[in-house]
Amino acid sequence: MSDLTFSVQGESASAAKFVAKTRQFKLIVDEPEGLGGTDENANPVEYILAGLAGCLNVVGHLVAKELGFTITKLNIEVTGNINANKLFGLPGDDRAGFKKIDLKLVPETDASIETLAEWLRIVQERCPVKDNLTNSTPVNVSVEKQYEVQ
Repeated sequence: MSDLTFSVQGESASAAKFVAKTRQFKLIVDEPEGLGGTDENANPVEYILAGLAGCLNVVGHLVAKELGFTITKLNIEVTGNINANKLFGLPGDDRAGFKKIDLKLVPETDASIETLAEWLRIVQERCPVKDNLTNSTPVNVSVEKQYEVQ
């Protein structure tokens, strides 16, 4: 199978709000009021946690089918801890990103605990978002200056 390409385009609606489009969907990224936003929607790091949970949901159901069992419901809880010092330009040794992410999967299924252990191993191995969070991925950032020709 060839590579799949995903993209998002958008623009700043304010210092704390970004409006994006991907395919036919509109995504609004905003901060809580305490961080300068209007709390209209999830913030960037909450989108990361939701993306991880959503990806594990898809892969979890796919792998369950491959292993021959059904998940009737899958509850997922995700929590991440960030020290905001670097974000706000304050002194500190912590990195800007999550210090850790804790995730709990609670499937409703008749699968045995041994089957679920194998399922979890495969799901973690095949989840693209988890892979991106646990392995280094090259990210190329550039800037272009807008200007008018006179």
